[in-house]
Amino acid sequence: MSLAVVTLKKGEGRALKSGGMWIYDNEIDTVMGNFENGALVDVHDFDGYFLGRGFINTASKLTVRMMTRRRVPIDRDFLKKRVEDAWNYRKRVTDTGCCRLIFGEADFLPGLVVDKFGDVLVVESLALGIDRMKTVILECIRVVLGRDGITVRGIDERSDSKVRLNEGMERVKGFIGEPFETKVPIVENGVKYMVDVENGQKTGFFLDQKYNRLAIQRLCPGASVLDCFTHTGSFALNAGIAGAAHVLGVDASETAVAQARENAALNGLDGRVEFLCADVFDLLPKLENEGKQFDVVILDPPAFTKSRSSVKNAVRGYREINLRGMKIVKPGGYLATCSCSHFMTYELFTQTIHQAARNVHKRLRQVEFRTQAPDHPILWAADESYYLKFYIFQVCDEY
Repeated sequence: MSLAVVTLKKGEGRALKSGGMWIYDNEIDTVMGNFENGALVDVHDFDGYFLGRGFINTASKLTVRMMTRRRVPIDRDFLKKRVEDAWNYRKRVTDTGCCRLIFGEADFLPGLVVDKFGDVLVVESLALGIDRMKTVILECIRVVLGRDGITVRGIDERSDSKVRLNEGMERVKGFIGEPFETKVPIVENGVKYMVDVENGQKTGFFLDQKYNRLAIQRLCPGASVLDCFTHTGSFALNAGIAGAAHVLGVDASETAVAQARENAALNGLDGRVEFLCADVFDLLPKLENEGKQFDVVILDPPAFTKSRSSVKNAVRGYREINLRGMKIVKPGGYLATCSCSHFMTYELFTQTIHQAARNVHKRLRQVEFRTQAPDHPILWAADESYYLKFYIFQVCDEY
């Protein structure tokens, strides 16, 4: 069966031609042939040159997401090969006990995220076309993991993001297949957690910070540590397991703090690692006024911006918390700070931290710069796949 053909306007598709995966509505000249939203289409340049094959959704400004640059059928064998490639890559680059198994565009399965927590999968589907392929892809994952002796005990869907509304899709959440116990025990960097895949944020646990959490361990033996925006306590627990003298983790969510306390008890750290439910923006000035200082301060906030239109407000937020954080680091102590927003670019985030340091007359010595764990690969030319920026600095008084 021939596919409908999307033809680009002359001079458009620059991101696509440089390796990107998306085509926006204002780049399209014509769509010829019969199709329904979610269907596969061929993409041609203005002169008829074949550019690839993807799925279309005219309800979205992001109208076509590319699946391949080749004239090949996108069938079960095609999807199975994509899953095999994704799994083989993870086996090379990371611990696969818990990992992001499918990372959307960066694994050439646009709009799909699959996280693996032991023998449980958590799925997030954000695009209509990939949603139609979801069942087949999950069947392929079962087969591919089964070859390595891994039986999938259960699959939970967390496709409840507002992004689905932009695709004209309903937000959905629940089991795919048989119900199962959704409190899943995992171990990462030697730290034990109980992950709530049903009710936790996103897919239940932020796997992208795996090796950044490990990186702060060497700073923490004997240290006093403040972990801001702790969520379920992951950075705080890594500090505790590394031998910190005392750790305070702070989050505005009572649910997250309760789970963090459970995780601390699970690791025998509930004496040295404490958690407080509070607004970090209110707490940091309070700690400063009380003269409190810490050997290590960790800032792991949620994304302050999810669109270009709110970047200016995000810059103010990042500058404020970094400025406050630097003030309560002991001279010669350490600041770990990050941004998980794609729209907060490396250059802008770096500039914002520099401004904060100047404002409080601190000198920063960069220990290292890191990004997301390798199971969240960055696909060059697909800018949306690069979102996490993570710095560790030594904070020095001016002299």
